[in-house]
Amino acid sequence: MLILTGDDVRKALPMNGAIEAMKSAYAALSDGTAVVPLRTRLSIPNSEALSLFMPAYVRTDESEALAIKVVSLFPKNPQRGLAYIQAAVLAFDAQTGRAIALIEGSALTAIRTGAGSGAAIDILARSDSHTAAIFGAGVQGRTQLEAACTVREIHKAWIYDSDPGRARAFAEEMAGQGPIPRDLKPAPTPQAAVAGADVVCTATTSLSPVFADKDIQPGTHISAIGSYTAEMQEIPPETVQRALVIVDSRSAVLAESGDLIRPIQSGLISEAHVFAELGEILLGKKSGRRTNDEVTYFKSVGVAVQDAMAAQLAIRNAKEMRLGQEVNF
Repeated sequence: MLILTGDDVRKALPMNGAIEAMKSAYAALSDGTAVVPLRTRLSIPNSEALSLFMPAYVRTDESEALAIKVVSLFPKNPQRGLAYIQAAVLAFDAQTGRAIALIEGSALTAIRTGAGSGAAIDILARSDSHTAAIFGAGVQGRTQLEAACTVREIHKAWIYDSDPGRARAFAEEMAGQGPIPRDLKPAPTPQAAVAGADVVCTATTSLSPVFADKDIQPGTHISAIGSYTAEMQEIPPETVQRALVIVDSRSAVLAESGDLIRPIQSGLISEAHVFAELGEILLGKKSGRRTNDEVTYFKSVGVAVQDAMAAQLAIRNAKEMRLGQEVNF
C-alpha cells in the first residue's frame, strides 16, 4: 500500500491536472458512469462536530477508480492547534477491491475542491475575466484563488474575511505565487471585494449571505463551496434567483445546501431553477453561459467522485515522481 502525506499530495496534484480530473469526474457523474451514493453524515455532539463518509466508483474511457473518503469537521480544532478539517482517503483497485493507497485527505480535499471551482470557472466565467474576489481566508480560499488564476488571466484579486488579520496574512502569503497575481489585497468590506469582480469565490462557514445582491455586477461568475448544510448560507437568495444556476450534483445540493434549500422553502425559486449539473454542460447536454451580462452561479457541496478521481491522479503522479512510502498491508 502506498502512503501519501499532505506534502506528497500537494506535489502530486498540480492544479491544472486536478482541474482536468474534476471535469472527467463531473462528466462521469452526470453520464451515469459513476456510482456515488449520498454521503453518510455522522454527528459528534460532544465536540459539535460532523464526520462525512463518502464512497465512490467511477468509470471513464481511460480507467476506473474506487475510493472512500472520511472527512471530519471539528470547529474546536483551531483552539487545539489542529486543522478544522481532518480527512483521509482510502483507494482500492477497482478490479480486485485490494486497498492500494492511504492518502492524507485534507490536502486532497482542498485541491480537488479548488479544482472543481476551477472547472466551473473555465466553463462558465467570461473569457475576459481579470478580477477575482475570494471570501474566506482559509485553506479552501487559497485553492479557490489558485484555481481561478489557473483558468483565467487574473490581474487583481481581493480577499475578504470576517477576521481582517487573516485576510492580510492571506494576501501577503499568496501574492505572486504561481499563477496568482502580485496585486492581491485584503478588502475592507464585502462591497469593496465584489466591486468590479468578474469571478467571486466563497469558501466560508457563514450562516448568512456574505455579500449583498445589489453589489454583484452583470456578467459575474460565482463559485460557492461553503453552505454544505441546510443551516449555512453564503449567497443572497436574490442572487440565486437571477442567476443561471449550475451545480455539481442536483441530488446532493438540493439535500444539503442552504443556499438553495432556503430560497426553495420560501417560494422564491423551485427545484427546477437548477439549470444543469456541470457534467451535463461538459457532455454537451446543456448550454453554459448564454450572454456576457448573465450572472452564473456554480454551487458545489463536494461529491465523492471528485475524491476518487483526485486520488487516482495523485497515486499515478506519486509513483512517477517516487513520492510516498510503500508498506506491506
